Amino acid sequence: MLEILKALLLGIVEGITEWLPISSTGHMILVEEFIHMNVSQDFMEMFRVVIQLGAILAVVVLYFKKLWPFCSPQNGWVKKDTWMLWFKVLAAVLPAAIIGLPFDDQIDAVFYNYQTVAVTLILYGVLFIVVENYNKKRRPRVNSFAELSWSMALFIGVFQVLALIPGTSRSGATILGAMLLGTSRYIAAEFSFFLAIPVMFGASLLKLVKFGFSFTSMELAILATGMISAFIVSILAIKFLMGYIKKNDFKSFGYYRIVLGVLVLAYFILTK
Repeated sequence: MLEILKALLLGIVEGITEWLPISSTGHMILVEEFIHMNVSQDFMEMFRVVIQLGAILAVVVLYFKKLWPFCSPQNGWVKKDTWMLWFKVLAAVLPAAIIGLPFDDQIDAVFYNYQTVAVTLILYGVLFIVVENYNKKRRPRVNSFAELSWSMALFIGVFQVLALIPGTSRSGATILGAMLLGTSRYIAAEFSFFLAIPVMFGASLLKLVKFGFSFTSMELAILATGMISAFIVSILAIKFLMGYIKKNDFKSFGYYRIVLGVLVLAYFILTK
């Protein structure tokens, strides 16, 4: 029962931090210092990735009408704008797939530590503040997905590669990149959500294949608890973020990242 409770708490952390640009991996590393699950290291690595499926399902549910590319026969069966959006998403996924697939294990081995997380939390916190100050003098050139060019989608995907380093935040890197390229905050955030669907489904599938599909009943219960809690909390987090950025910028997330990064460094320096 205690392991189920731990999975619930980790799912809640995942659901909140996956969509806000504050680094889910960074928070998971910190939380796992206090919540130690009684499972193998291989299972824990898979758990971290697979509970993201719950978070991804929240995007699918919330944006189903916008993402579903088919319509009624009277309207011609397909929605061309939606297909174009998906093709742009796939174009943006390519850079992370090309670099992430061959080097996933090596990146985790080298960078999955508190030092990297603390530095990237602080660095990208500063960048959010700098970019928002820079954007005060600019008007977004892209306010709809129809205005998002193929080259822009691909370059946003290049920024997503930065998120392979723990603590960066996948949503944070893509949102920063999209805003620098001229998109509105709203389009940057939504495109970041949509990019996560193939990326996280693919990462989860790879971890499942690597770990295998034979689970104990307790392991299944742990996975289900983490995924369900991540799903429910993700819906709330996404709704909060999209409502928040209608009237606010991302500076508050930048300050939060800086403070958290400093606290992470201080905690581990004093306790290790």
